[in-house]
Amino acid sequence: MAKVGVVGTTSWGTTLATLLAECDNSVMLWARTTDEAEVLGGDGENRRFLPGVKFPPGLIVTPSADEAFSGADLVLIVVPSSTFRDNVRRVASSFNADAVVVSATKGLEAATGLRMSQVLAEEMPRGNKDNICALSGPNLAREIVQGKPSSTVVASQNPDAAVKAQHIINSPPRLRVYTNDDIVGVEFGGALKNIIALGAGVCDGRGYGDNAKAAFMTRGLAEIGRLAAAAGAKPLTLAGLAGLGDLVATCSSSLSRNHYVGEQLAKGKSIDEIRGSMVNVAEGVDTTAAAMGLSRKLGVEMPITQALYGVLFEGVPLDEAISQLLERAPGSEFL
Repeated sequence: MAKVGVVGTTSWGTTLATLLAECDNSVMLWARTTDEAEVLGGDGENRRFLPGVKFPPGLIVTPSADEAFSGADLVLIVVPSSTFRDNVRRVASSFNADAVVVSATKGLEAATGLRMSQVLAEEMPRGNKDNICALSGPNLAREIVQGKPSSTVVASQNPDAAVKAQHIINSPPRLRVYTNDDIVGVEFGGALKNIIALGAGVCDGRGYGDNAKAAFMTRGLAEIGRLAAAAGAKPLTLAGLAGLGDLVATCSSSLSRNHYVGEQLAKGKSIDEIRGSMVNVAEGVDTTAAAMGLSRKLGVEMPITQALYGVLFEGVPLDEAISQLLERAPGSEFL
């Protein structure tokens, strides 16, 4: 039995906390306020994000960072990228020096373009820096919490840290965990596929058909692979669970937040309207801005990302952005 601390009462954070507690681990789910902890503990479930999913006996909600993390073997950080740095600053001093710290957030920091593991490295005590991991893959929270099988990847530059996280998180038959030494590729795959999922939602919202959507997803994978490789990722990683696997799930599922945003854009709604109607965060919007900045810095051509950036942040009409993409001069597929 391992001791696990989870930062984030999000749908994915609550799912991971529930899953690991059901596997007989001792799990502390950290809430930012006493009021939130009392509501979650009193309800015995997260009614906001996962209504009807009861907490197992091994899951305790606490507002105390010391109680949640001081003795934890594994810390999972599962919060939106926009609040990631602030959350780490609030709890990092409570981490056990030997704890493996895993980011399960699929996004980039909007202001800096940094991956979440890079934010962790900047904000955590020195003793934990060698034990940083990232978790990513085709992991729709609602399916996993319902007991449907899934797989994911835990990546780290430290193979011992990755294996330790793998052993604790692996939860057969529901969640099969693989390891990877390419934390750059795993994080970029998880973050950038959300951009392509926005466009896949547009394809479905406009009724463009499966040919168009398949082509869009494939060209999207090529595009995000170029940026990831330019940032130091191994190209093969983008063909794995954290790349292609997550892309397929996020672009295809009605449970995908980013796909939903794209569908609503196709119906003529503004991004402010869409975001205001959502309980969960769609990371693809802010990631589009961060990726656009990185592409300029690294000199990587990203026409899909640029088109979506224009729609989301520059007021470009959706029809105009689609026409610009479809009318680009075609070149060699792999250059």
